[in-house]
Amino acid sequence: MFSNRPHRNELSAALRESLVALIPQLEGKQRFELRVALNAFDIIERETVSAGAAAESERMRLVQLLDRDGTLVELRRELCLRLRDGRQRHDAPELLSALRAGVLARLAFDNPGFKPFYRDGDPA
Repeated sequence: MFSNRPHRNELSAALRESLVALIPQLEGKQRFELRVALNAFDIIERETVSAGAAAESERMRLVQLLDRDGTLVELRRELCLRLRDGRQRHDAPELLSALRAGVLARLAFDNPGFKPFYRDGDPA
């Protein structure tokens, strides 16, 4: 890789700055669509930075739930098989807890300002 060319984070910052500068020049549907594009860009940026950690967290939740090791794809497949054949109850508290943690993690990517609903002060 060449050391004199801009790095990914510098390119991303320049792209963001250019797009944000366009917002005041637009109206109506075009302005809305640019804001949607910037939001999608933000999600991509967050996922690029944290996707590996999020996938590993999901994998570890599934390892604990299924009491076996494997890749994330293998563990997801195993969970689906167990749900299908009845070895895993769909209403089991440990399953619901793992799924809830996954949804909250996904929301953290998609909408970091999201304030989850807590039960009895418990965020998980």
